[in-house]
Amino acid sequence: MTGRRAAGRRGKPPKPEPETPPGPRPGTPAGLRPEFPTGPQPRVPAGPQPEAGLQPEAGRRAAGRAGRASGGGASAGRAFVENRFGLFLLVVVALAALYGVAYVTRPAPAPPAPEGPRKVAVEAATAVCPSLKGGRVDVYLPGALSRPTMKGADPYVATGPGGLEAGYTTRETKGEARGLAGVRCAEPGAAAWLVGPGPADADVTLHLMNADRAAALVDVEVYAAEGAVSGDKGRGLEIPPGGHSAIDLKTLAPSADVMAVGVTVLTGRLAVAAHASLGGNGVDWLPAAAPPATRVVVPGVPGGGGTRKLLVAAPGDADANVAVQAVTESAAYQMKGRESIDVPAGSVAALDVTTGIGGESAGLVLTSSTPVVAGLVVTGTGDKSDVAFTAGTPSLALGSAVAANRDGARLVLTAPVTAGRVSVRIVPSRGAAQPPFEVDVPAGRTKSVKLKAKGEFGVVVTPVSGEVYGARVIEERLKSGLLLTAQPLAPARTWTLLPPLDDTPAVVLP
Repeated sequence: MTGRRAAGRRGKPPKPEPETPPGPRPGTPAGLRPEFPTGPQPRVPAGPQPEAGLQPEAGRRAAGRAGRASGGGASAGRAFVENRFGLFLLVVVALAALYGVAYVTRPAPAPPAPEGPRKVAVEAATAVCPSLKGGRVDVYLPGALSRPTMKGADPYVATGPGGLEAGYTTRETKGEARGLAGVRCAEPGAAAWLVGPGPADADVTLHLMNADRAAALVDVEVYAAEGAVSGDKGRGLEIPPGGHSAIDLKTLAPSADVMAVGVTVLTGRLAVAAHASLGGNGVDWLPAAAPPATRVVVPGVPGGGGTRKLLVAAPGDADANVAVQAVTESAAYQMKGRESIDVPAGSVAALDVTTGIGGESAGLVLTSSTPVVAGLVVTGTGDKSDVAFTAGTPSLALGSAVAANRDGARLVLTAPVTAGRVSVRIVPSRGAAQPPFEVDVPAGRTKSVKLKAKGEFGVVVTPVSGEVYGARVIEERLKSGLLLTAQPLAPARTWTLLPPLDDTPAVVLP
């Protein structure tokens, strides 16, 4: 009976507690708010409460584990941040991440600019002149000009510091040698080019001069309108140490009326010059021409009457189509009917530009599809004419000097693209040098500058700004006709350009 009453009590739901009416609870002191009880309250365990259905002990264990986990993580984070080394490590990691992002997203680096030639001062120079027994040679050393006498039949060899120049000018008023003839003494080298009339129209003598103590082996190739004509006769020529060989080019190319001569030194070094005589119709030395290039500037075309004939050689294996632009005292333009010239591979072509330049001083700019060599033949006026030659030459970027000058000399300067300026200084054979003066050359124009000096003198041209090309021209008017000679302003021996060098093991590999 007692068990049934107990079971009944357990099966009956508990009686609901009576609701507490609003207002202060019994026993609450006056003035206290009922929401803040004052008596002892049952303790509520910290942390999350056990879910429904969990036993109280299991809930307490789960709550303890959760509390320890959350409390331990927060404590470890606070300790890591408060530790100075931990903070430093965070900064390093952040910076490394930023650097990594910047490195990955950086723009591609620009390719390095190609290295150009280096400008290097010349410490010592050598110049070699064909012999003129009993004649005087003008030798310029920086700041001074001397005129020693050439003795014997051997070539004259001048040596000195950088800036050395040497040459001579001859004058004849009658006979087959009538005319002005000027030559620049050449430095020994490995190659040379000459352009001018061929042996069919002139007596041309090629001078090969060896100033060294070792023998030189050389090939001479003559190109004419019909192609390369010298064959094997000019190959494998040997010039002994200190020796000199004068070759009549009729023995190599007797039928050529125009020609380009290429001299290639296989071993050793040679100085090269060529003398041309037109049998009473003029005489002069052929100046050295710039090596084959796709852009060639031929300066120093004198104004006045007479004929002007351009010669262009294409020594390679491809035909050349050459555009020709005249740059005169008044304009730069393509000559009507003479805008271009076609040159077959391995040959020489001629173009008469007399009417194209209209008697003005000028320079010619050639632009070719393949490398070419160029020169110009100038014929004077009068009953007995004279002849002069000019040729393609580099700009005045390295300066220039001409040792042998006289009355009637002038500079013909051309600025084919942009305006240019040069400084000119006259150095007489006697007395002090004149103060330098500057010459401005407008863009796309040629300017003729008279050199005011008496007797023999040297002239030094120094670049100031812009790209300028030039030549020195000497004229003398006689009753029988005009005497003239021309010499392109070749780079001075004060500076030289060294090509860039690459570090590579290929130079020592077999």
